Amino acid sequence: MTFLDLLDGVEILAQSGNALVTGLEYDSRQVKPGDVFVAMCGESSDGNQFTERAIAAGAVAVVTDSDRAPTTAAWARVSHGRRALARLSANFYSRPAEELAITGITGTNGKSTTAFLLESILKAAGRGSALIGTIEYHVAGKVLPAPHTTPESLELNRLFRDAVDGSATDVVMEVSSHALAQERTYDVPFEVAVFTNLTRDHLDYHHDMEEYFSAKKILFEGSGEKRPRVAVINVDDENGVRLAAFCKGRSEVITYGLSKADFRAGKIDIGARGTQFDLVEPDDLAHLSSPLIGRVNVYNILAASAAAHALGCQTEAIVEGVRNLARVPGRFERVDCGQPFTVVVDYAHTDDALRNLTSLAREFVKPSGARVITVFGCGGDRDRSKRPLMGGAAGKGSDFVVLTSDNPRSEDPLAIINDAVVGLQRSGTKWATEPDRRAALRLAISEAHPGDIVLIAGKGHERVQITRAGSIPFDDRQVASEALHALGYDCASAAATAGNTA
Repeated sequence: MTFLDLLDGVEILAQSGNALVTGLEYDSRQVKPGDVFVAMCGESSDGNQFTERAIAAGAVAVVTDSDRAPTTAAWARVSHGRRALARLSANFYSRPAEELAITGITGTNGKSTTAFLLESILKAAGRGSALIGTIEYHVAGKVLPAPHTTPESLELNRLFRDAVDGSATDVVMEVSSHALAQERTYDVPFEVAVFTNLTRDHLDYHHDMEEYFSAKKILFEGSGEKRPRVAVINVDDENGVRLAAFCKGRSEVITYGLSKADFRAGKIDIGARGTQFDLVEPDDLAHLSSPLIGRVNVYNILAASAAAHALGCQTEAIVEGVRNLARVPGRFERVDCGQPFTVVVDYAHTDDALRNLTSLAREFVKPSGARVITVFGCGGDRDRSKRPLMGGAAGKGSDFVVLTSDNPRSEDPLAIINDAVVGLQRSGTKWATEPDRRAALRLAISEAHPGDIVLIAGKGHERVQITRAGSIPFDDRQVASEALHALGYDCASAAATAGNTA
């Protein structure tokens, strides 16, 4: 491929040279001989200061959003570095997105579960798909770690190409507000866009809720040249109502909600072993049964079902796909070592998610009158204003709370705890603080009596804890199992029994 071939469709302000190129990078540390280096001004640094380093590493051309053109390589100056990177990436990988039906899912809560559900439905429909999201990536039969919920456009197009080469016809992806604001998904031709809900989160980045909503809205406005063909929107959320009104006339709009919507739920039955309800579609009715528990998962199932319908899946595939998804890693995931109480790990890390989680747990123990015990912490280097709100939500929904450390990052864990404890004190519930997360999990589990439920909230599927000293291995599920084992429960036998009865 030549440099000019790579630049096809890119908005160029000035250009010189036409080298043969063999690769594309935006990180100068990854540049190899024959690469094109995209030097762009980012959120926290300016890639243009590394241009000479990239050329020294073998870059044969530079695309820059700076006025400073290199003198020893081919170059092109562009007005917007990230948009240029998106077009360059698509060109380098032969425009793989155009060969796929791509569904983007955005919202504060429920993105991962909705994505896993839709992937399961597509599989039941006999369609090959890839999944890109917070927990992990599923591409061409491989499960890959997920460095970001929504990767940069270069990695995204690489995944799209792998998906196409692996015979995929569909991609299901979570689209974060950060990615939308930073235009990582610029020019991606979304077939379907899904909005789950909007609650307080990421205000350290977006500053206020209106700016946060505006970032989510970008998915439905469309970036580049194409809007989503179908917008699937939760109209039980007030921001969903606003979004549905905006999308009318721009895309086909399919609404979902518990009652007044195109896709709605009837005769909801939520039990300890799963959730059942009647899925009411515009032209059909089907009974759905899912191993996933709780009202929040009714919404997730409705979202995935409506998106599947928009993609042409039959009702039979929706029923089968929903039934087949037994669990989503780190989303109300049970840790079972044969103990007479329930231990659950969940990714809930906002006040609204904690309210939903503790509400679900309360329904879980209500028949026996047992207790809800919650372990939670707040992330460092993030919106401080939500910390007392999270403390209040955990306290109001629980009988006993252990406030601990989550991912403190560069902050002092005790300072974070002090921010959250204000809301916890106001709730009036019994509580304790334990900055050591491992010790906190042991404390909460040791407090549990038969019939109780222990909620371990915040980190979910994550396998490290991020501190000012760096990342250390830490998996809530593993640590909970170790705590149960220390109390005399046989985790290995419980896992073997579960496997034999699955």
